[in-house]
Amino acid sequence: MKKAEIKLTIELDDNNVPENILWESSDAENKEALPVKSMMLALWDHHYKNSLRIDLWTKDMPVDEMKRFFYETLQTMGDSFLRATGEKNIVEDLRDYCAHFADKMQLKQDS
Repeated sequence: MKKAEIKLTIELDDNNVPENILWESSDAENKEALPVKSMMLALWDHHYKNSLRIDLWTKDMPVDEMKRFFYETLQTMGDSFLRATGEKNIVEDLRDYCAHFADKMQLKQDS
């Protein structure tokens, strides 16, 4: 069985606020840790039937980039949900909401 490892390194300030987030993957072409400004990790606990989540962002993450990050995350959640369930109708509803979100947040959807 093939295995892959994803490693996250979070550097915190004295108040435990993330200053730097680095990630690396054993499957990536680039083997060095890459910096990111924000991350969302969601896991499903089958035993307790609930989600486990880690949402982190660095203190210098710009608000406009956070809005874009949420928009793109919602969009890709729709992609994942469609692949996992085949539920096209509800994904279309999510896409409609994403367009509404982008409009309200004044995001350009094509950039």
